[in-house]
Amino acid sequence: MKKKAVIILAAVTAAMLTACSGEISNDYVTVKQYKNLEVPQVKTEEVDDSQVDQIINNVLESTAEQVEITDRAAEMGDWVNIDFTGYVDGEAFDGGSGTGTDLELGSNSFIGANGDYKGFEEQIAGHKTGDEFDITVKFPDSYQNQDMAGVVADFHIVLNSIYQKNIPELTDEWVQENSDTSNTVDEYKEEIRTSLEENNEQSARSSLLSEVQSALLEQSEIKEYPEGAVDEQVSQATDYYTWIAGLYGIELSDYVENYLQTTMDDFNTRLEDAAKQTVQLDEALKLIAEKEDIDLTEEEYQDKFAEYAESAGADDVDAYVEQNGEDVLREAALRDRVLDYLADNCIQVEDSE
Repeated sequence: MKKKAVIILAAVTAAMLTACSGEISNDYVTVKQYKNLEVPQVKTEEVDDSQVDQIINNVLESTAEQVEITDRAAEMGDWVNIDFTGYVDGEAFDGGSGTGTDLELGSNSFIGANGDYKGFEEQIAGHKTGDEFDITVKFPDSYQNQDMAGVVADFHIVLNSIYQKNIPELTDEWVQENSDTSNTVDEYKEEIRTSLEENNEQSARSSLLSEVQSALLEQSEIKEYPEGAVDEQVSQATDYYTWIAGLYGIELSDYVENYLQTTMDDFNTRLEDAAKQTVQLDEALKLIAEKEDIDLTEEEYQDKFAEYAESAGADDVDAYVEQNGEDVLREAALRDRVLDYLADNCIQVEDSE
């Protein structure tokens, strides 16, 4: 009788320990823990007056009136529009050309003076609209592209136009013409501050969700990948990078080697590793959704579809859903809901350092 009681107690204790561990599992994945995930503390950046002023100054500059200068040569402080082509030893080099480029003379945006060589911008000063001329500059030794560090280069310049920017003053009248919600300068500053605060909150939330995903991956183990799931993720990623390469007018292999600075073999390995992590995370989130009975109402799904469409810049929600697939978007919406659940129930640990 005593032995039977011990066996029962052991069984109950084991069940309690299993329940406390929070481990859940199915045919594809085991999640060792998902409640109270510990993640690094994410703080929302505060907004100060200088940030508000900077945004307002940028907006004021964007609404500035451009006054073309035709009766004199360019001076430091003027804006110019130029075409330029850079040469080293008579050969054009990558990244050294531009067409219709706006440049403020004196902004130090381009190569500055170096030793006996004058700066790019100061050599444009003194020339008039329509002039074509050549200048010589020397790249700084600390230039980020080490292939060009310390190199002497020639540039052929075409000066298309010279102009000044008349930046308006921040007044109640300007606010009323340029804001949909504010009527005074004080109201406009508060509008900008609120917008920055919302952006910071969204950024902090995104960071927290990213930390939660990493923590969940560490607390999960894949048993078996659903058939075709990894290949599908690899295919989608390959299609995306092929599209990006197409925007540059080049093949995927050229984009990988020239812009990502890696080989196709390494690129494909990284894609597969990322695809496996994505599938593992998806399966873990699906398992948690089932365990916690997490789902969205039909109205919530439709709201998420509209949200995704807006983020993608699509005006027609129905067309966006048809293009991307309703099942795919439902899975994305459910995944987001589970991540929100995990983020709301995680433990943020402050860095001791």
